[in-house]
Amino acid sequence: MTQTDDNLIFLEGTVSAVIYRNEDNGYTILRLETAEEEVTVVGTMPGISPGEGLSVHGQWTRHSTYGQQLKAQIVERRMPMGERAVLEYLASGTIKGVGIATARRLVDVFGEDVLTVIENDPGRLTQIRGITPKRAEAIHQSLCLQLAMRRLLDFLSSYELPLPIAMPLYRRYGDMALTVVKADPYLLVEEPFFVPFPAADRLALGVGIGEDDPLRLEAGLLFTLSHNLDNGHVFLPRDKLLAAAARLLKADPAPLVPALEGLEERKKIVREEIAGQDACYLSRLYDCETYVARRLLEMDGEELCPPDDLEGLIEAIQREQGITYAPLQAEAVRTAARRQVMLLTGGPGTGKTTSLRGILSLFDRLGLRTALTAPTGRAAKRLAEACGAEASTIHRLLETRFDPNSGGLTFAHDQRDPLEADAVILDEASMVDLELMKALLAALPGGCRLVLVGDPHQLPSVGAGNLLSDLLRSETLPTLRLTEIFRQAAASAIIRGARAVDQGKAPVLVNDPAGDFFFLRRPDPAAAVETIVELCARRLPQNMGISADQIQVLTPTRKGLAGTGSLNRLLQGAVNPPDGSKAERTFGQTVYRVGDRVMQVKNNYDVLWESADGREVGMGIFNGDIGRVEEVDAAAGLVTVDFDGHRAVYTGEMLDQLEPAWAITVHKSQGSEYRAVILSVVEAPPMLLTRGVLYTAMTRARELLILVGDDAVVARMAANDRQQRRYSGLRARLVRGREEL
Repeated sequence: MTQTDDNLIFLEGTVSAVIYRNEDNGYTILRLETAEEEVTVVGTMPGISPGEGLSVHGQWTRHSTYGQQLKAQIVERRMPMGERAVLEYLASGTIKGVGIATARRLVDVFGEDVLTVIENDPGRLTQIRGITPKRAEAIHQSLCLQLAMRRLLDFLSSYELPLPIAMPLYRRYGDMALTVVKADPYLLVEEPFFVPFPAADRLALGVGIGEDDPLRLEAGLLFTLSHNLDNGHVFLPRDKLLAAAARLLKADPAPLVPALEGLEERKKIVREEIAGQDACYLSRLYDCETYVARRLLEMDGEELCPPDDLEGLIEAIQREQGITYAPLQAEAVRTAARRQVMLLTGGPGTGKTTSLRGILSLFDRLGLRTALTAPTGRAAKRLAEACGAEASTIHRLLETRFDPNSGGLTFAHDQRDPLEADAVILDEASMVDLELMKALLAALPGGCRLVLVGDPHQLPSVGAGNLLSDLLRSETLPTLRLTEIFRQAAASAIIRGARAVDQGKAPVLVNDPAGDFFFLRRPDPAAAVETIVELCARRLPQNMGISADQIQVLTPTRKGLAGTGSLNRLLQGAVNPPDGSKAERTFGQTVYRVGDRVMQVKNNYDVLWESADGREVGMGIFNGDIGRVEEVDAAAGLVTVDFDGHRAVYTGEMLDQLEPAWAITVHKSQGSEYRAVILSVVEAPPMLLTRGVLYTAMTRARELLILVGDDAVVARMAANDRQQRRYSGLRARLVRGREEL
């Protein structure tokens, strides 16, 4: 054992046993016999078998049950040497068609050269009784697969690229994976690999791709557009695209011009004058934007024939619900009867839920099959509770599937297999990005009605586009804006405060012991954090009967003393401390303990989940889903998380997709509602201290809202209506399309 210059431990030895292996992602736990001792090694090592030689660079970690383990970061595999090692390798079952007895016969005949024979001259295997030419070819192909994976892993290790991408690479490209990666290293930046661009760029330069090679320049342009989808931009103006790509590549912008023209000619980038900009789109985003605009305008093209006694139906619905609609609420139900698509907006307390229930009741009375949906699981659960009917996420409604060809997301329902629905009600429309909206519209059968519901003052979607805002500002679709706050709702200080913030005023920070909105002045961030932890661990559970599971801490920022990183460590220690009864798993600097609240932080389309009762299975856990650590298998390093009844198992290499969620950013809270919300309002970067952030955080609280921090920060947030511009052409396309009709 030696220590390298980069502080990694280096070990060489022979694999003596494989303790655990996940066939889907290659995560493996094995025993490595070195010259000095036998050690446990964990990491991504697909297809490894006893008898193989390994050179491993890694770091020591300590397992709570199994003690010291070496977490492999760089792995070099060597074919087994010597008859004993070769026999162990063949007898392990790693080569299809070779069991223990066949392995012995092969080694008896060919000795330690048997692997060379299998690879280069498989016809000789027929000398062994029971091995037909067909079986010999199958053995040959199985070994070739192992060798291809070995070469791929060695290549990735040599460039210090993440080993977990080996399995998805092999699933997509098979034996050609290494050849394909060498020819175009930049494909590693794309889904489902998501290798950082600088790492892919280092690989490209390392395999001989020049700094001014068109492949590199085009990759820089495509990555710049793709990266900016995460900033909400559907396109980038041409000059901004060229400048940003030049900074990324540390290159002069001039050679990028012909590279951009080449991408345009091959339709990988679409360039068009829209919204006063010389816009450059990734082709799929251009297709999404034009499709959404065209389909919505088509749906709104003709007014539907309402039922003969519409007013009588509305009266009957009011009697059924025991209420009398306000004029705008009744008009919302009338609009739903007459139009195929409509928008319904309003803040908290404006009667949006009552209007929704009325629209759903109307559809039921008309004999329409109605699907209720929302972008997140928690939003769908809220919608179901509000309407008294089943609701699902958009992904579940469309039936998300893993596409083995692309390695990404696909849906069972689309134009070829539309939904079995006559109407769809979509809540929290402000959270829906352009690509997901396109997928939903594509799955609607002809004549299907669509009701889009949302609060325009909340933060926009995490993904590309500014859907609800663009639709509203275009003024091309029937829209009902609910603005009146009803008497019962007006009694809530939370709703009054949110209304004030929406109007650019600071909320009244007067603490009423009988109220639902409190402010605790703690200008010093350290004091604010101490108070937040105390509220969660003691004061709210003991004084108000609100358990930590019903409290959500929100903060505008991830960094700093009052950011999510710091708050989560402190809250975990106070709310879910370690004890002998709770199993836990350490990953990097994070400890995942039974009982912890966690959040999925990237879309994972191929993770398998099953319902708590085992009766239902499905695929996909998505960015923003919040769950609870239900079980930790210390032996295998597995963590089981329950996401509102969907149980998913995470291997060690998947844990980078989870984050602690005792405290989350306001952006991540969109679409959710909590019994109690504690919001940190201390100094942070100005771009995070905005009106939209404050309004969104306040409207997440159902029964109790506590702001902890500086009242000057609260006032500044309410006054700051700064919004990051999102480049989108949807509004302009809707307006232009309406004018052309």
